[in-house]
Formats: sequence, C-alpha cells, structure tokens
Amino acid sequence: QNPTLFTGTIESNLRFGKKDASEEEIKRAIEISQSSETVKVKGGLQSYVNRDGSNFSGGQKQRLTIARALAKSPKILILDDAFSALDFKTDYQLRKALNENLKNVDIFIVSQRVSTIKNCDEIVVLDKGRIHGVGKHEELTKTCKIYREFCQSQGMKL
Repeated sequence: QNPTLFTGTIESNLRFGKKDASEEEIKRAIEISQSSETVKVKGGLQSYVNRDGSNFSGGQKQRLTIARALAKSPKILILDDAFSALDFKTDYQLRKALNENLKNVDIFIVSQRVSTIKNCDEIVVLDKGRIHGVGKHEELTKTCKIYREFCQSQGMKL
C-alpha cells in the first residue's frame, strides 16, 4: 500500500490520529519505527512535509506512517505491505523494535517478503482469496506447497 503523509510538519503528521499525544509518545513512536535518523536529517519535528510527502523517500514515508500509527498507542496494528520500501536491515530492526516494545499489541503483517513474516507467531497463506495454509514458517515449508514455492522464489534454501 502507498504510505500517505499530509502537508504540514513531521509533528503534525505524527499527531494526526492523536492530537494530544505526549512528547514521550511521539518520541517512542519515532524510535520504534526507526524514524529517528529521518527526523534528524530533515531538521526535526517542525520540518515541512510537502503534499503527499514528496520530499521523503518511500522508506522514510513508510517509517513515518508507522510512527503515526504507534503514536496512537493502538491495541491492534495492521501493517499492509508496510515494509516493502525498507532495506532488509531496517526491516529487521523495525520488526525487532515492534516485537520488543509492543508486547500487548496484536500485530497483523501483510507482506510479500518471507524475511518479514517468517518469525511471526502465525502465518496465514492466502492465494487468490483462499487460505492455503496456517502455521509457523517451519511447518508451512513442509505442509504448504504455495508457501514453499514462495520461499524458494525468494532464494530461501529449504
């Protein structure tokens, strides 16, 4: 999905879903989403965001939209292809931070990257609107042909 930033400042974008978010909530959201460097490089929270975030890269937009969601302190977080523009290192760091900091949040990740989902508690394999498998990575590589082919297409040795 395309991440959406709104015209304004980085801070106004992060407060979009929770206007009264505390400074601590904003700071925590920035840290967990791996956006600290982006905020620093752009000149801080008051840095201007062009229409549709055109002055940010795809990965920066993805991380900032995740930060916006985190600033709301959600009970459920749905990340639909939210890691696609991230390099593998940032993808890993972000997933690690989510796992360490959001213990009481149910997180649903929709992804076309095996590395993004392989350590999830449960993976649901969908193809053409149908469920073809449910389980952990190791189990699905043995029991679900579609998942196995998906892994192999990304160079994973099974």
